[in-house]
Amino acid sequence: MDILGLPHAIMITTADVTDRNGAIDMVDYYCDITDNLSLIKKVLVDGGYTGQNFADEIKRISKAEVEVVKRNELHTFSVIPKRWIVERSFGWIDKCRRLWKNCERLLHNSFQMFSLAFIRIILKRY
Repeated sequence: MDILGLPHAIMITTADVTDRNGAIDMVDYYCDITDNLSLIKKVLVDGGYTGQNFADEIKRISKAEVEVVKRNELHTFSVIPKRWIVERSFGWIDKCRRLWKNCERLLHNSFQMFSLAFIRIILKRY
């Protein structure tokens, strides 16, 4: 996602694919078919993507640096820089009735629902 909260790439996977492997597959797929991800300098990820192997693989595929944005370990509310962008986008998606829970049987149906949700967000914004 960019700083506006809009996605540059979307990939839906089955539940048996880990988030790290799915992210690597997504970056690899989109770098092969388009040059849209070639301009990205830094990839912001949450704490679930920590690890040098993940960062090295993303660097090898897309030449982008991986920055881990961790949650605050204290049990108090505070706005964490850059993390609110992703959380805001998830909040927008949760307003779409069909996406609050994945009820689709086919992966391409889920992909289309996510695409339509972000198209709706862009149309309402502009």
